[in-house]
Amino acid sequence: MWDDLFADLLPRVYNFFLYKGVVREVAQDLTAETFERAWRHRRRFRPDRGTPAMWLLGIARNVWREYQRRNHRQPLPLSMEAALETPAATDPEATVVAAQDRERLRRLVAQLPERERELVALKYGAGLTNRQIAALVGLTESHVGTLLHRTVQRLRRSFLEEEP
Repeated sequence: MWDDLFADLLPRVYNFFLYKGVVREVAQDLTAETFERAWRHRRRFRPDRGTPAMWLLGIARNVWREYQRRNHRQPLPLSMEAALETPAATDPEATVVAAQDRERLRRLVAQLPERERELVALKYGAGLTNRQIAALVGLTESHVGTLLHRTVQRLRRSFLEEEP
C-alpha cells in the first residue's frame, strides 16, 4: 500500500510545493520531509477521517508552514517549470515563446495573495478537486470554486495584458 501511495502522490506533493513558490531543490526537500513525516506517523492515519491523499496533503501544508516560519520570509519566486513543461518543440521559436509564457505565468502566480496561491497550488499542483480543497482549507466547495474561478480569470486577463 505505501509504495502505491508514494508512487501516486509523489508528483502531486512535489507540484504543490512548486506552486507554493520554491525552487526545485527546496520542493524536493519539502516533499521528502512530507513523506518522511507521513511514514513516521503512518499509524495515526484514520481512514474514517479522509483519504490518504488528503492526509498526506495536510502534512504537506504543515511542512510548508514550518518551512516559512523557519525562514522568516515570504515564499521565493515561483518555480513551476517542472509542472508546466511541454514536450520539446521542433521549432526553436516555439520553444522560446513557450519558455517566455511559462516565465510570465510564474511571475503572475507569484504575485497572488498567499490564500489564492495556496488554492492554485492545491488545484493545479496537487491535482485536488474543489471538494477536497474545501475539506482541507475549511471553506465551502462553492467558495473554493468561486475563488479559483476569479483567480484564474484574473491570471488570464493579466497574462493577455502583459503579452509581448
